[in-house]
Amino acid sequence: MSDVIQLDGHIWHWCDMSYGQNKALCLELQDSCRVNVNLLLLAHYLDITLDVAGPREYSVEQWQILVAAVSEWDDKFLTPYRRLRRLAKASLSQDEYQQMLDVELMIERKAQRIILNAINNLSPKGQQANLVSYLSLFGLAEGDVQQLGLITP
Repeated sequence: MSDVIQLDGHIWHWCDMSYGQNKALCLELQDSCRVNVNLLLLAHYLDITLDVAGPREYSVEQWQILVAAVSEWDDKFLTPYRRLRRLAKASLSQDEYQQMLDVELMIERKAQRIILNAINNLSPKGQQANLVSYLSLFGLAEGDVQQLGLITP
């Protein structure tokens, strides 16, 4: 179990707000680099918050563990459902499309619980910002990360 105070579900409320302000960038990274938006926002949250235990920087290897923890769920449920929703968009009324978005959000919430369980079993061992560590898995360098310009809610 982690040496720091365990992260809880309230983190996702912050991530929802952050997503609202960074939606275009999140979707661009998701679609072009296959970045997991939940992990992206978690990394951003960890970089800008401190608690009584101090910084929570996770290593590249630990981010790989988090990616692996949620990848099966994403591959089996989230990604196919998202693809279906996008394909169906032109054939649906606004209400029907919103219902599909709501279901996708429920699938995302399950992914968030998986991530939370996984990160609460890790002790931070990173030496650099979480965004840098996480996004390095997708070939992005520190300079690229600094240019992203994520807005903090």
